[in-house]
Amino acid sequence: MSHPAQSMFELPATLSVALTAVVYARGWFRLRRTVPSTISARQLAAFMVGLLFLWIAIGSPLTAFHHLLLSVHMVQHVLLMAVAPPLLLLGSPALPLRCGLPWRSVRRACQQVLRSPHTQSLRRLLTHPLVCWLAPVVALIGWHVPAVFELSVHSRWWHDAQAASFFATGVLFWAPVVQWPSTAITLPRWLIPLYLFAATLPCDALSAFLVFCDRVVYPSYRSAPQLLNVSPLGDQQCAGALMWVSVTLIYLVPAFVVTIQLLSPPRTYPRPVVTGIALPPSHATKTQVG
Repeated sequence: MSHPAQSMFELPATLSVALTAVVYARGWFRLRRTVPSTISARQLAAFMVGLLFLWIAIGSPLTAFHHLLLSVHMVQHVLLMAVAPPLLLLGSPALPLRCGLPWRSVRRACQQVLRSPHTQSLRRLLTHPLVCWLAPVVALIGWHVPAVFELSVHSRWWHDAQAASFFATGVLFWAPVVQWPSTAITLPRWLIPLYLFAATLPCDALSAFLVFCDRVVYPSYRSAPQLLNVSPLGDQQCAGALMWVSVTLIYLVPAFVVTIQLLSPPRTYPRPVVTGIALPPSHATKTQVG
């Protein structure tokens, strides 16, 4: 089978991920020096782990095997759509990345672009919950049509376009769940579990088709060299099972967390007491969590 030559180490992708990490870290440290409460160490950790998974999908030696094993190709898809995007969004990347840019003129230009009416209109459109839900579904089903999928196996350009679309639609999908950017999200929290559950259905249908189909769906893998003594049909079944289990578990975790938050009673703190006399309600504090 003919396929584009690939190095075991994707240098452009690795450099891009490394540069993003440096810019974010620089912005994070600048924010921590000026306003420590703006961003936390957990957000830094989440963003860096998200970048690591992104690099594994597009820049690690794993990429050299996507044309040999469908299961490897599926690992890339899961990392790009379901693992890296929520971690990156949990890092609240907009402000640290903007603050981490080395030149003030570039930071000012980025801020002007982000505040322009056209950018705001596009942002409202792309962060609409219906768009956020439909975009990854269309990308997932569209790219797994056999004729389209074959393009990504034989052409480096189409493979990169496929990866970019999976990552971009993954970011859109997770934006309402993470609620980033919070000012543009209009989906109520009580709809998040339903939003996540509905998203598992297309993945389940595609996964079940790959697992229970009695023939190899994608011709390229039918003639690919067998690795680890795995047959093409067994590789296809492994890929389907991998997507089925991983996506279900990944979507189940935030759905469970949000459900627990919604069902938990608001946590209140007792009224402070000074010398045995309770302060009036105007001086008491009450905090609601969840």
